Amino acid sequence: MTKKFLIVLIALFATVAFVSGVVAQQKPETPAAAPKAEKHKAPKAMHFKGTVAAYEAGKMIKVKGHKEKEMTFDVAADAKIKGEVKEGAKVKVMYKKDGDKMVATSISAPAPKKPKAEKKAEEVKPDEKAPEKK
Repeated sequence: MTKKFLIVLIALFATVAFVSGVVAQQKPETPAAAPKAEKHKAPKAMHFKGTVAAYEAGKMIKVKGHKEKEMTFDVAADAKIKGEVKEGAKVKVMYKKDGDKMVATSISAPAPKKPKAEKKAEEVKPDEKAPEKK
């Protein structure tokens, strides 16, 4: 009987050793365990507001912003252009960094506001008569 007991005990130890070796090899990877070099972040979208100093459609735009800060952007082929972009126009440029370059992904130029005097003149036309009351 001691022989049987000894064989069962050895089989039990062998099984425990085998299972613990397999479990030790199957550690789940956690994001914290991944090396920092392997993490890839999408480029952060940034914006810059100012007045257009120079513009070449589809190529580049130079914008002069607050405190005379001037930035030049390459215009992406798929950049979204909203409004009329021309020299002297106020714009908002959404861009991302690509190495040492800044690439404009969106350029917005709001429609110029009409002066109040012009708005009032358009709303009331002198040729029209007020409706008659009965």
